[in-house]
Amino acid sequence: MSALFDLPPVAPPGFRYQPDLISPQEEQALAVHLAALPFEPFQFRGYEGRRRVVSFGLKYDFNGPGLIDAAPMPSWLLPLRDRAAAFAGLPGGDFAHVLINEYREGAPIGWHKDRPVFEKVVGVSLLAPTVMRFRRRAGERFERINVPVEPRSAYLLDGPARTEWEHSLPEAKAHRYSITFRNLRRA
Repeated sequence: MSALFDLPPVAPPGFRYQPDLISPQEEQALAVHLAALPFEPFQFRGYEGRRRVVSFGLKYDFNGPGLIDAAPMPSWLLPLRDRAAAFAGLPGGDFAHVLINEYREGAPIGWHKDRPVFEKVVGVSLLAPTVMRFRRRAGERFERINVPVEPRSAYLLDGPARTEWEHSLPEAKAHRYSITFRNLRRA
């Protein structure tokens, strides 16, 4: 299939999308591992989100010092990390941070940009589809773009999609996971 068909009809510059980054069998094997992780509610400056999270490699502490060490990435996650890194044009070891989100039905994620300490962001979506919503200020209004994200797919946020646009997810319609890999911005 041509790369032309791998792109959503409209997306912010710097956004790339890859359907079927992994197979249904790989998705199910990952889901078994993910179900056993010690997820905790997302904490942001005293607010507790409805999604649950766990980090490996590095963790961003929104209630404290910022970027801190976390447990090493488990070996079962390394092949996916390497595939995500290749999709982003990076060596696997460049992804020093992975955040795994568990979205139960009704759990959203609000408008945000990833922290400036990070450069490229690759997300892998599992179990259920969602819509990645983008917005950026255009005068007194927002320019908005919605991009469907299917299970087993990956997206890359780089360039303007990463730095000029905010993104969010609506409330989950079904249980899903997102595995998000980030590399550190070079000084």
